[in-house]
Amino acid sequence: MRIDIMTLFPEMCETVLGESILGRARENKLVDIHCHDIRAYTIDKHRRVDDYPYGGGMGMVMQAQPIYDCFEAIVRAAGSRPHLIYLSPQGGVFRQRRAVELASMSHIALLCGHYEGVDERVLEELVDEEISIGDFVLTGGELPALAVVDAVARMLPGVLADEESFTEESHYGGLLEYPQYTRPPQWRGREVPEVLLSGHHANIATWRRKQSLQRTLHKRPDMLEQFTMSKEDAKLMSAIREEESAE
Repeated sequence: MRIDIMTLFPEMCETVLGESILGRARENKLVDIHCHDIRAYTIDKHRRVDDYPYGGGMGMVMQAQPIYDCFEAIVRAAGSRPHLIYLSPQGGVFRQRRAVELASMSHIALLCGHYEGVDERVLEELVDEEISIGDFVLTGGELPALAVVDAVARMLPGVLADEESFTEESHYGGLLEYPQYTRPPQWRGREVPEVLLSGHHANIATWRRKQSLQRTLHKRPDMLEQFTMSKEDAKLMSAIREEESAE
């Protein structure tokens, strides 16, 4: 998979992309990520990429020309037109389901806005999708873009050591993840649940599923409302409610 990031701060992106799992994935050529400096494509001799908004108002707006030329350079270099995502507080909220869908694409590009945003004509001409990572405003699109890249790249084959590394995580299957423990078995008077030390894999799996259901019920009931339960899940949920009502 190829991912291109269009940004005013490529060094900022490269710093993150060169570390940890993403860094190793790039080294092993499991994902092909490129960062492009939009300023390199401006025709302004002072390398300006922004100007005052028509109609007045606060702030500056990123110009269409440098963004368009940067995108065209990506298309030429890749030999294909990527699915272009603009990171915007006006976009649909990014969810794990969308990360999985994007991971199935062969080529995506992410446009990082700044100032008061980008010329609307860029959205009309180039952008296929707008994505927000939450109902808040940041100074630029780099952090959201990096979050999207991380979420998408870890879905690709070979990036994580084991598929279960992400299929059992929070949100992937519609539930929050069960509690995790490691050594020592007792810490500050708190003990690891006995079932996890039993070696009984079926009992451990049942305990973990029950914990996921319970955590989702209390921490993210909105997720549980959209989750389709199996018959076994329904039995576990019934047991959870009975236990809690008896307390």
